[in-house]
Amino acid sequence: MREKGIKARVAEEAAKLIYYNLAADYKRAKEEACRHLGVKVFPSNFEVAEELDRLADEVEGKSRKCLNIRLRKEGLSLMRHLKDFSPRLIGGVWRGTARKGSDIDITVYLHSIKSILSFIGERYRISKAEYSYKTTGGKTERYFHIYISLPSGDEAEVVVRDLRERSEKSRCEIYGDYVTGLTIEQLQKVLEGDPTEKFIPKR
Repeated sequence: MREKGIKARVAEEAAKLIYYNLAADYKRAKEEACRHLGVKVFPSNFEVAEELDRLADEVEGKSRKCLNIRLRKEGLSLMRHLKDFSPRLIGGVWRGTARKGSDIDITVYLHSIKSILSFIGERYRISKAEYSYKTTGGKTERYFHIYISLPSGDEAEVVVRDLRERSEKSRCEIYGDYVTGLTIEQLQKVLEGDPTEKFIPKR
């Protein structure tokens, strides 16, 4: 079998593992898919993401578009509450690739974690708050995550970053482009125009 065909099979298998929560991340999903298929050909994260998006459409059908719209509307409502902290919608809800079980990811920028914990706690139920660590290129960064249970039953994750990082750009580990996200104003325009618009670079 040609390499392209093998890579496509691995990407499809890895996507299934991620969709059905049988793998924690793309790296583990690809490794497990290779073991299962008895090959050592790794597709890119982008290729797996394409298969994951296709699978989610196949399984969830038209309800997936409704889900993306609903999560974007909820994201906008939450961002309006957080407007003083320069919120940006990121993750699958920004991309337009949210699927069943997806949460709403929002980044905020400020100096004091204590202030936003108090602010959010007065308005929403915080299910968990903790630091996470990420090492890229030998550099380890620490971010504070606040997990929120929304009245609708959906979940949101607010990532707190230092105000000095607001102008910095980071590369997406899945699609390879910059994670720009959407501001309140940009998200409002999307919902008024094409509420299911996808923000995915061309491969």
